[in-house]
Amino acid sequence: MEPIINKVAESGIISLDLETYFSKEKLIVFDLKDYLFMGLILKEKDFRAALITTDWEKFRDSYVAVTCSADAIIPMWANMLVTVYLSPIAKGVFFGTEEYVKEQLLLNALNTIKGADYTDQRVVVKGCGEDPVPASAYVKITAILRPYAKSIMYGEPCSTVPLYKKK
Repeated sequence: MEPIINKVAESGIISLDLETYFSKEKLIVFDLKDYLFMGLILKEKDFRAALITTDWEKFRDSYVAVTCSADAIIPMWANMLVTVYLSPIAKGVFFGTEEYVKEQLLLNALNTIKGADYTDQRVVVKGCGEDPVPASAYVKITAILRPYAKSIMYGEPCSTVPLYKKK
């Protein structure tokens, strides 16, 4: 009986799983809707008073998504004022929904990848996983790898879609 040979393992293909770059840090949403008068209007005096009494410690060492889930017009200074309070204690402050901030944190993490580490390598960017990876991350990793990799594929090492091959 002949031994079973794992041709994928012997191929030298590097599998890159973008899910591993998702932030594991705590992310908290700061929703301005909770500070609106009648759920519609931001009154400056009341807003400033409410911010003074807010328990900011719950945001310590966390990433914070500043957003407003109500359909209200929020003046830009309100987002800035919230950031004034959050900046000294939060790990990072972003404007946008929780999903948007998660995407930004993922893209920031991908910026740490050095394309030169993949020089003349065959790379498969892993597809399907447990957590959906935004399209922007696939575009980002392709742009990082393209100048260096010998080839770039999408999918799983046993079943890939070829995207690029150095000539």
